Amino acid sequence: MSGSVRALAPVAAALLLVAAAPRAQEGVITRAEALALAYPDATVKRDRVILTSEQMVAVASVARVGMQGRIFPRYIARRDGVVVGRAYIDTHIAKTERQSLLISLHPDGRVKRVDVTVFFEPAQYMAPSEWLRQFDGQVLHEELAVRRGIRPIAGASFTGRAIGTAVRRVLALDKVLEGRAPGG
Repeated sequence: MSGSVRALAPVAAALLLVAAAPRAQEGVITRAEALALAYPDATVKRDRVILTSEQMVAVASVARVGMQGRIFPRYIARRDGVVVGRAYIDTHIAKTERQSLLISLHPDGRVKRVDVTVFFEPAQYMAPSEWLRQFDGQVLHEELAVRRGIRPIAGASFTGRAIGTAVRRVLALDKVLEGRAPGG
């Protein structure tokens, strides 16, 4: 092998690594960006919720969906010492790969906004931001499900169902933690 080919081998290897590395997709934003959009001019503090067995049962019962674990990152937003909202990270499998949502809530527990912060599925399965906006203002009720009160995503039904399930789970989680549901 000539010297110039050997010299190019590390460059080619580096290019392959860069090409294979996961990249941010359009529509995916950071947690910090999502929190700033949801709670401008607020001080946001992160904590971690570790559910008891009783709370897990209560959340699953209220949400009518399965649980993905007992640990949930939570953010509490305050402005002038007053809670202006709470946000939770829900990480789950959309179809075959991981997706994380930051689901931001108003102080009364209504959905403020849903943002995608991690999405490892192919780009064509990504939920459009306009589709995500149909969750804004929602509370937990029977019609809060895809093909009921929530329109499906054409060509990405797994993603739509996973997001709908995550929103239901977070709304129930917040109800239980805030004492607005049995088991809280």
